[in-house]
Amino acid sequence: MSRLNYGRHLPAFILLFLTKESTHGSMLLNKMNESMPYLKADGPAIYRALNELEKSDAVEACWDTANPGAARKCYTITEKGRELLKEFKQDIEERKRNFEFFLSELNSLDFKE
Repeated sequence: MSRLNYGRHLPAFILLFLTKESTHGSMLLNKMNESMPYLKADGPAIYRALNELEKSDAVEACWDTANPGAARKCYTITEKGRELLKEFKQDIEERKRNFEFFLSELNSLDFKE
């Protein structure tokens, strides 16, 4: 089976992880891929979503220059981001109910994989 496209909800996952700690994009990508083995997001998708979240004021960015090497852009969730996360929660709960219905109906048909 091919990888599922989580593009629509990728910002929700990003905001969820940013509620735990502020971080830079590559660390966020690593944590997401470690925690969610079926979500194989790539760097460009993460950075596109972070850019859109920053434009909509759901996250704030600052440059981390404390460590040696190149400065890294670090992201923090904002209050607007927390409100958006609540909206995502409602949307995902509704979709989950639809998927549960689908699975229940399919299982009742004794569908063979």
